[in-house]
Amino acid sequence: MLLRKKRYTASIFTLIFLLVRQANAGPPFNTDDPEPVQFRHWEYYISSMDIFQQGAWAGTSPHVEMNYGLIPNVQVHLLLPVNYIYTKHNDNIDVGYSYTEFGVKYRFIQETESSPQIGTFPIIEIPTIRNSTFSNDKTQIFLPLWLQKTWEKLTTYGGVGYWINPGTNNKNWLFAGWEIQYDISNVVTLGGEIYYHSPDAVGNHLVKAFNAGGYINVTKRFHILFSIGHSLINESFISTYTGLLWTI
Repeated sequence: MLLRKKRYTASIFTLIFLLVRQANAGPPFNTDDPEPVQFRHWEYYISSMDIFQQGAWAGTSPHVEMNYGLIPNVQVHLLLPVNYIYTKHNDNIDVGYSYTEFGVKYRFIQETESSPQIGTFPIIEIPTIRNSTFSNDKTQIFLPLWLQKTWEKLTTYGGVGYWINPGTNNKNWLFAGWEIQYDISNVVTLGGEIYYHSPDAVGNHLVKAFNAGGYINVTKRFHILFSIGHSLINESFISTYTGLLWTI
């Protein structure tokens, strides 16, 4: 789900792209894991991601995500976003839809006592509705490798991925992140991540940032997800994620 817009500022252009990357990651974090949805099971998300920087707000309000365990160790993925951006300078809000996101997660190595599970989750962003505010009408592709290891209540995962990002003045870019989380109880899990994003366009800066958050298991099938984060270098920003997850 690539979020593009008019170049109000170079920094918000970079940060919005990073923010929306969070949607096709492992909610409520940017970093993903290799574990697919179980065979013949579904996940339904309705979520909102926001990024706040001086003079501009942007995000999704909302986006809808669906994941299905097609065969053992393979998950198919669809994400539909409604994007927005507000700039204080122009005192207006732009809202629109542009890209449809498809993906397939494949776990090719199972976890053992001594080794992690490993998988990949290729993503394709397809320009669907012409919208110059949120799209450059170019197909984007993400090619990652993810690892995960669990010790009782502690789980850690992460990896690296490469975005193919065509377009005028755009650059292919690298994402790397690592997350750790702990099951406080059967109801609450808390965790945090640190991540890196290389420049995605000429004149843009790399991003290093962190998120802290988790999820609440309201019932066996209904979950609340949340996170909040901040940049560590270069542009100063705050990012948030809030979402509802229904599993069947």
